[in-house]
Amino acid sequence: MVRSPHQHEQPQLIHPSAEIVGLADFVEHAYLDYSMSVVLDRALPALGDGLKPVQRRIVYAMSELGLSHQSRPKKAARTVGDVLGKFHPHGDAACYEAMVLMTQVFNYRYPLLDGQGNWGSIDNPKSFAAMRYTEARLAAYAQTLVDELGFGTVDWKDNFDGTLQEPAILPARLPNILLNGTSGIGVGMATDVPPHNLNEVVAACIEMLDHPRSELRQLMQHIKAPDFPGGCNIVSSAEEIAQVYECGTGSIRMRAVYHLEGHNLVITALPHQLSVSRALEQIAQQLGEHKPPLISDLRDESDEQQPIRLVLVGRGRHFDGDAIMSHLFATTDLERNCRVNLNVIGSDGKPQVKPLLLLLKEWLDFRRHSTRRRLSWRLERIKERLEILQGLMIAYAHLDDVIHVIRHADDPAAQLQQRFKLNAPQVKAILDMRLRRLARLQEVAVREESEQLLRERDQVDACLRSAARCKTLIKRELKADAKTYGDGRRSQLTSASPALAIRAETQTPAEPMTIILSRMGWVRAARGHEIDVQSLSYRTTDALLTAAPGNSRWPVLFVDERGRAYTVPTHSLPSARGFGEPLSGRLDVNDGVGLCAMATAHPQTTVVAANDYGYGFCFTLSEALSSNRRGKQLLRLPAGARPCGLAVCEPRGEESLVVVASNHGYVLAVRIEDLPYLRVGKGRKIMNIPSSARLEKEERMVAIACINPQQTLQVYVRSGQHKKLTYQAIVDRFLLPRARRGLKLDKRYRKVDHFAVLD
Repeated sequence: MVRSPHQHEQPQLIHPSAEIVGLADFVEHAYLDYSMSVVLDRALPALGDGLKPVQRRIVYAMSELGLSHQSRPKKAARTVGDVLGKFHPHGDAACYEAMVLMTQVFNYRYPLLDGQGNWGSIDNPKSFAAMRYTEARLAAYAQTLVDELGFGTVDWKDNFDGTLQEPAILPARLPNILLNGTSGIGVGMATDVPPHNLNEVVAACIEMLDHPRSELRQLMQHIKAPDFPGGCNIVSSAEEIAQVYECGTGSIRMRAVYHLEGHNLVITALPHQLSVSRALEQIAQQLGEHKPPLISDLRDESDEQQPIRLVLVGRGRHFDGDAIMSHLFATTDLERNCRVNLNVIGSDGKPQVKPLLLLLKEWLDFRRHSTRRRLSWRLERIKERLEILQGLMIAYAHLDDVIHVIRHADDPAAQLQQRFKLNAPQVKAILDMRLRRLARLQEVAVREESEQLLRERDQVDACLRSAARCKTLIKRELKADAKTYGDGRRSQLTSASPALAIRAETQTPAEPMTIILSRMGWVRAARGHEIDVQSLSYRTTDALLTAAPGNSRWPVLFVDERGRAYTVPTHSLPSARGFGEPLSGRLDVNDGVGLCAMATAHPQTTVVAANDYGYGFCFTLSEALSSNRRGKQLLRLPAGARPCGLAVCEPRGEESLVVVASNHGYVLAVRIEDLPYLRVGKGRKIMNIPSSARLEKEERMVAIACINPQQTLQVYVRSGQHKKLTYQAIVDRFLLPRARRGLKLDKRYRKVDHFAVLD
């Protein structure tokens, strides 16, 4: 191909040595690198010391600054600057917040830092002062993390710019991962390790050292449950806690601690990480919704001596404090779940959710490894020192000759090394020795030190050679730290019944009520049962659909044309003095779908539901109740069918009858035991309405009622006339086997509209 002279060569944009990678592959690898960086270097703690990188760097930087628990504290800004400048190139705010968290006694079971100034409060953990105002030093407990740093126990790595070395992990003498716990969110994974009691965890570690094949149930004889710094009660059962420890994931239920002081309820401890202000807000909201209110006053009497003291002043002579607290446990965060997700970075450098048994086993392996490294390091130092002491002993034995060589030789070091068979470190120690150390007492001290080091060498060497001796050493150190830093359990395990909310209707006086539902879906409630519902006023184009006698404490069940059931408490309905209110404001009923049936009774009452094709079934009212605005499905309707009605059967007995009628005057009575009990469905055929009759004559079942021998059935027809049928009259004339068509009423009463049951 001949190139035109007007065509110019395009510049080459890709370097010859560049590697061409697909965009999808590049994005995938870049995101994975970012994810692993977040998980390993920020969010998840290491199993060995239980710290995230920023926490580890803060503790190490403070130890390097000499901020032990016995020193004077320094400004937090000094520590933060040291951490950021040397080890942690991130934001100062995040670093300071990590430092604050390690100082707060209500967040850490065993705080790592001892702070002076405003480090936040349990009511508002974020209310801490700026780092230029606060001071801190390492707490005494933090020494268990850093005391063995200089003894060759852990690996070291370069800092971010390669100018300094920092420990890859701290040589923790205690399983801090369980003692203080932690929480964090990475990319695609999170961790939530609750705090535990030091004495219990140490006892479990010793159990595993003595019996390496211990099972979880044996460990749980020591570790009963988490131990939160605030001292709340733990109400999860032993089986639930064992399941959490076995899987490494789950939740622990916590409750506030309270007691009665006369007529007052006093709350003295809250669930872990629940603030006082949040608890007060929720309590006030819940108790304010009940009329009459359950308490007369709510006070916060917390102070320095009692960090949490909330007082609930009771109302009335029949004040039931336990019932009120049960209600608050059910409706507020006074009872809440603590998530447990033992997801940590193991000794292999990989994140994994570890059951309690595996977590303790791996930590003990870490402790054995660091202990052996410490012993090996100590053994090397002892050998080096013994070698020096051996050289000094030779010098003391030939002191005059040594002095003569030093005074007259041109190269004293080479002369001494050659004449007395010494090595370079021994010669250096002799030449560096001061004149005052030539005294006789110094020679005795050297001999004593040598003998002491020989004994220590034998002990360390024996410990390294024997796994049993090493295990005994670890146990002795664990017991010593438990004696120094251990304390009693704060979160008590209690057996408690499930929390039950106090229903508003139980606080309402039990009064007879009549519930009225109009054809357009407007509802209201009138006091008493002797109400002439026909005389009530209705909106224009509206009229009565149905009415039912009930009680102010009972629920009301409404059924729409699709067979869905909705629940509304009676005590919340508006008065019958007006038109009421539309149920569409309370319930999510689809447009164009009307309500066609209603029933109210005690929740344990039997109710019969039926459709106009003649099918029906029994159900217990409580099974159909729902707090969902969208209701729940109750009747499964055949194509073209709609609900006929609901019949309350109370009391239900063997003599109870279900009476149904069609709009053509057929009446049928069947025994209630002939109908099945269902939660949702179509049911069995009660009345046989032929398909041809349904299609050609538009015959439907229009009325249903349930009566017993003490009741009378009143049949209403469209003209407004009514006819009374006694129980015996119904038995004699209309009681037939199920799925029959029934018998016709007298001619003047054949256009049946609805039934009413009279006591």
